[in-house]
Amino acid sequence: MLEMDLIHDLMDIFVPVLFFITLPILLPFLVIYKALNFISGFLLKEKLAGKVVLITGASSGIGEELAYEYARKGSCLVLVGRRENLLRKVEEKSRQLGSPNVHVVRADVSKPEDCKRSIRETVDLFGRLDHLVNNAGILYVSLFEECNNLETLTSLMDVNFWGSAYCTYFAIPHLRKTKGKIIVNASCAGWTPIPTLSTYGATKGAIISFYEALRAEIGSDIGITILTPGLVSSDMTTSEHFCANVKAMAACSPSESRERCAKAIVRRVCSGERFVIEPAWMRWFFYLNLMFPQLIEWGNQLCAALLTREPRKTNKNVVFVNSNGPLKVD
Repeated sequence: MLEMDLIHDLMDIFVPVLFFITLPILLPFLVIYKALNFISGFLLKEKLAGKVVLITGASSGIGEELAYEYARKGSCLVLVGRRENLLRKVEEKSRQLGSPNVHVVRADVSKPEDCKRSIRETVDLFGRLDHLVNNAGILYVSLFEECNNLETLTSLMDVNFWGSAYCTYFAIPHLRKTKGKIIVNASCAGWTPIPTLSTYGATKGAIISFYEALRAEIGSDIGITILTPGLVSSDMTTSEHFCANVKAMAACSPSESRERCAKAIVRRVCSGERFVIEPAWMRWFFYLNLMFPQLIEWGNQLCAALLTREPRKTNKNVVFVNSNGPLKVD
């Protein structure tokens, strides 16, 4: 045990020294690597015509706009969601925009059997799967100490994290055959702390960690793109409850339209990007959070203090909202 402690004491000294010695070599390599990736992504941009794309949470919000953007590119679509009546409207418009074939699957991604059925129906109908877009998610807005039913937080993880993981699990064998892609919609709340979105951000942080590790496990067989949008105009973010309680995010980030967000996502997915922050200017907040976490923490503590002092709509009733509208009220 003493020998192991000595080894760690020595590593505490030498590893930082080694890091600063190799840094002048690593930085030029990183710049060259990024440049080559940008050039190859521009020249070898993926063509989506005829590709089979499954989108969860496709009935409204970002998922709906992604369906329209893929439709404009000529992709065949499988639209997955809980409310079939809304999915049918998206189906009709997607056909009008250019999708040669659209299939609707009524499913709840928090149930493994529904995820398995969605993938099976896709492969049975089209014979392949090229893009799996894990977009379904629910939003929970509350200071953690004001949550009046901790059991409801399980639903948040079931949909946001396990809903993506289940679909991915059943889709991997088929995506390997087509050298396809997994696109997962996380959130900037997954990498930056936002008061009243602590539990929501935890589910998105889990998504980011999971798919970063999965990328290493799968290797180059399947491309993985992690999306972390900022504030996007949707049923989620325009609800009265959200606007009244998420002041920190609204103060520093103007809302982006769903159309602009979807176009940017599809464009950057086709270029092979691995981690997409949208809008692009928000990546500087990502760097700021990495380099000066104390500054971000101070700002968020100030916002949290204002929330506890100002009159607002407190979370006496736990409200979950997703792209399909209210999911559950306790």
